[in-house]
Amino acid sequence: MKQLVNTPAAPLPIGPYNQAVVSNGLIFVSGQIAIEPATGELVLDNIEAETHQVLRNLKAILEAAGASLEKVLKATVFVRDINQFSRINAVYGEYFKPEFAPARELVQVVELPKFVNIEISVIATV
Repeated sequence: MKQLVNTPAAPLPIGPYNQAVVSNGLIFVSGQIAIEPATGELVLDNIEAETHQVLRNLKAILEAAGASLEKVLKATVFVRDINQFSRINAVYGEYFKPEFAPARELVQVVELPKFVNIEISVIATV
């Protein structure tokens, strides 16, 4: 059995998917980009602002599913420019403290939806 999770506190899906799916005690959160949910506008001022918005979106979805960032087991980070790693990592570290840091991979890709610079998906426990 699976429970679908969608909240207006994060960008609503623009295709045939849900923000998250809960199954067997795990939460699978779809990749999030830096869309400000109240306006629908992209936050592209700089990589720090973009990363903050992505993580705020993830946090909102996890909370709607009854969890938190501390429950994240695995994060997958896609970036367009690996040279921004240290700047992304500095923001990421504000949300994931060492005692709760999940397993993670960060990979460079050619393009991302809406031509953003970062997308993150996570798997968490309920």
